[in-house]
Amino acid sequence: MTIHTLNHGSHTVNFDRVLSCPHKIATTYDYIICAHKAISPGLDPNDFRSVANMDTTFVILQNGVGNEEPFRNAFPYCSIVSCVIWVGATQDSPGVIRHTASEHTDIGLYPNPRIDATVEEARLEGFAAMLRAGGTPYTISDDIQVKRWEKVVWNVAWNPLTTLTMQDTQQWLSSSKESVSVTKRLMREVIGVARRSGVALEYGLVDILMERIQGMPGIESSMQVDAREGRRLEVDVILGTPMRKAREYGMDVPTLATVYALTVAVDMRIKQALGGLG
Repeated sequence: MTIHTLNHGSHTVNFDRVLSCPHKIATTYDYIICAHKAISPGLDPNDFRSVANMDTTFVILQNGVGNEEPFRNAFPYCSIVSCVIWVGATQDSPGVIRHTASEHTDIGLYPNPRIDATVEEARLEGFAAMLRAGGTPYTISDDIQVKRWEKVVWNVAWNPLTTLTMQDTQQWLSSSKESVSVTKRLMREVIGVARRSGVALEYGLVDILMERIQGMPGIESSMQVDAREGRRLEVDVILGTPMRKAREYGMDVPTLATVYALTVAVDMRIKQALGGLG
């Protein structure tokens, strides 16, 4: 795989091994880094039982919220480092990645009360040291769930709305008098769900994120690209978890419910086109 990046130059990566499943590996690891798409059904955390032990730290590098829970349920005595990645990259052709200057990673613990805090901090620092060695800018967050939900508020708007319309962000925002207000309502509803979940997000985040996107060129979201290429969508962790929590709390989220239902329908169409496979 060749990566062309404005920040780090051009590099070709030769993978030591590429295997279809963890069961084919005959050793355990200190860190297991999960950077696969969080589609549903996805990789079952139990698939890692042959390569993990009580000293293994799982690193979750995925969009969405609620990603850590399946790993905590499957490995209750392991540490989990949760990450939120802001990066601009596209695949120009198979095996060729172009990375822009956009790059930042928030990292933090998904605390495990069964493990001594100093041990957890040492494992977090161990992963941070890898990022430093590679020149990756990062920030350690004391409450990574705030960062996760902030990213979801961003993703919950631009991913499904660009996918449903097949327009980039600027095309969508300029498409009608209603587009901006619809986007803001969607963001506000998800912030409301986060707040009911005990995550301290402010409604002012809507204006911050809108100002950010309006200062950028038109962006095609990763979900939009996946839909165009006939790949399954990351519906569950971006839209599904906020939707389920809203139902649990008895919250009225009409914009989220509409966008969720439409995006699920698009994903089902893709699934059927793949012959029912994911």
